[in-house]
Amino acid sequence: MQKNQNIQNATVSDEKAALTTNQGVRIADDQNSLKAGPRGPTLLEDFHLREKITHFDHERIPERIVHARGAGAHGYFQVYKPMAAISRAAFLQDPQKKTPVFVRFSTVAGSRGSPDLARDARGFAVKFYTEEGIFDLVGNNMPVFFIQDALKFPDLVHAVKPEPHTEIPQASSAHDTFWDFISLMPESMHMIMWVMSDRALPRSYRMMEGFGVHTFRLINDKGQAVFVKFHWKPLQGLHAVLWDEALKINGVDPDFHRRDLWEAIEKGQFPEWELGFQMISEADAAKLDFDILDATKIIPEEMVPVTRVGKLVLNRNPDNFFAETEQVAFHPGHVVPGIDFSNDPLLAGRLFSYTDTQLSRLGSPNFPELPINRPLNPVHNNQRDAHMRHTVNTGRVAYQPNSLAGGCPFQSKASEGGFQSFPEGMTEVKSRARGPKFFDHFSQARQFYISQTTFERKHIAKALQFELGKVETTAIRSRMLGLLLRVDEDLAKTVARGLGLKAEPLPDLDVNHGVPADAKAADYKSLPTRWDVAESPALSMLRHKNPGIASMKVAVIVADGFDEGAYSALVKALAAHKAEAKVVGAHLGTIAAHEGQGVTADFSLETATSVLFDAVFVPGGEASVRKLEVEPNALRFIAEAFRHCKAIGLAGEARYLLEGAGLLRILPQDVHEKALDAGQTMELDGLLLGADGSALCKDFVQAMHSYRFWVREEKRQPPV
Repeated sequence: MQKNQNIQNATVSDEKAALTTNQGVRIADDQNSLKAGPRGPTLLEDFHLREKITHFDHERIPERIVHARGAGAHGYFQVYKPMAAISRAAFLQDPQKKTPVFVRFSTVAGSRGSPDLARDARGFAVKFYTEEGIFDLVGNNMPVFFIQDALKFPDLVHAVKPEPHTEIPQASSAHDTFWDFISLMPESMHMIMWVMSDRALPRSYRMMEGFGVHTFRLINDKGQAVFVKFHWKPLQGLHAVLWDEALKINGVDPDFHRRDLWEAIEKGQFPEWELGFQMISEADAAKLDFDILDATKIIPEEMVPVTRVGKLVLNRNPDNFFAETEQVAFHPGHVVPGIDFSNDPLLAGRLFSYTDTQLSRLGSPNFPELPINRPLNPVHNNQRDAHMRHTVNTGRVAYQPNSLAGGCPFQSKASEGGFQSFPEGMTEVKSRARGPKFFDHFSQARQFYISQTTFERKHIAKALQFELGKVETTAIRSRMLGLLLRVDEDLAKTVARGLGLKAEPLPDLDVNHGVPADAKAADYKSLPTRWDVAESPALSMLRHKNPGIASMKVAVIVADGFDEGAYSALVKALAAHKAEAKVVGAHLGTIAAHEGQGVTADFSLETATSVLFDAVFVPGGEASVRKLEVEPNALRFIAEAFRHCKAIGLAGEARYLLEGAGLLRILPQDVHEKALDAGQTMELDGLLLGADGSALCKDFVQAMHSYRFWVREEKRQPPV
């Protein structure tokens, strides 16, 4: 693709190359600095030492204030059919054309060194290298945000970041300053429901939705406009991990999401999403009981369906993390003809902030000239000079209008591809105010909560108990309980029990605190919750159909003497569904089979735990099982997978690991004898036992299609 070649032009390989300075001088000795004798002082004239140390001292650039921790990949976007009726954007017209893209996923609150699985929103930013210039769709994996007006963004970020007197906690919202802010900002309650849900703990970047968050406009070549919300729908399924899993993953592999994305692409398991448009006319938008310019609101998909218009495919990893993933500069103001902004006040602030932050991070207004940021089409304007200018502009003219250069570079008509803003009529009086529908802070929060399954609701309640349980100030906890009462009474009371408090209504929480000095508090009063708001099944992750188990990983636990027949049958069954087995051995190296050649361990029981995998299988073999029975890590592996509701297959003698894993005593009494009967095949809530390991594999793979067996959460759990 053209963008790949664009970046390759700036790529350097050191293979078979001589070591040089940055000035191209070959180096004879890169081991010793220049000294006055072997034990004498180092000499200042050592230009190689000075250059090498100076460059090293300046290698780090300021990290992003938010979205510092991330991973990226190259790919392409391909539209399904021409979209000229709704947008003139060129990249939305030709189904045969593949538009190059670069995508960066990220957490929001943590620093670059924080773990991947913090409870947090995830950034989902896509840079389209279109023939008309750069289009950046800079969104998140959640369709709403905490605040309605960009003026409050610094306050939000200051509140969620580590508290300034201790620099604690890192990448966590479970502390006083965050919840103090939230408890005084009812407008945040919808986003709180999302970030306390399983959406904040995605199984993979590849298995999460993306949203543009704001309302934009699509404009056709007749100048006709429609409002649009952008969606990314993952074709790998929509999955999350449990909070207990996240904590353990962060310890075992803090790069879990980065590694998962990199490995999937390297294996040819290219992640895919479909781009969706939610389109609504200005007249129909005015009839809604919420304001589409409010970034704390969604348009329910049952109200306005998502039209899927094209596919995004990520098929190449970066060659250099810093040069590409770290230096990529996104900006929601980077749009092309056919796409324009709405009057969303949060979006308006972002249109300023993103340029400003790139100037701070990358140090120059020339950041668009970096290879990863450079558009495919030629750039011609009168912007000149500044730090690190790459372009060598010829001629004497750098202004417009001019006659000395024949008026070049010239302006373009709309018919020639010139960008024209939508001619929106403006008749309002200038003021610091919000639209009246902005003040319904609780109805959509309630809609999100009641749309979840029973298990998802429990996860939200437990998340709130954890987060608020970390808050030291009782008054903040009480305020939050008062706000939760406005969302759902059962939720508020459940959270209150975990905090040892009583959920009581607090009338003063109807108002966003920080009312302007000259304003009336009554003008900032929240609208009543619409208790009869309809469920929106699209908001529940568990109500989404699982498309399959492609790219999922199964831990196969073995010791010397394992049943290679059962193992081989599993590998074959998984391969048919494009899933893979990973051998977790009692030791690294070759694991001997009872009969056969054996296998090479991918992990040992010391370097891997069940939280890194989607399911667990033990192929049996008497000698292998005897060793695993006295291996605490193997027993914990199985018990932990059971607690996290994953599919577990125990073939042949492996059923005897049930007792050591603490599972036998929590299974129903009538199951005990069946479980220990070597001739009995059984399945209980995703726990599969079978004497014939090869035959068991088919049922095990089928069970994996359920992803998790949440009913186990209602039953006794093993003590892990």
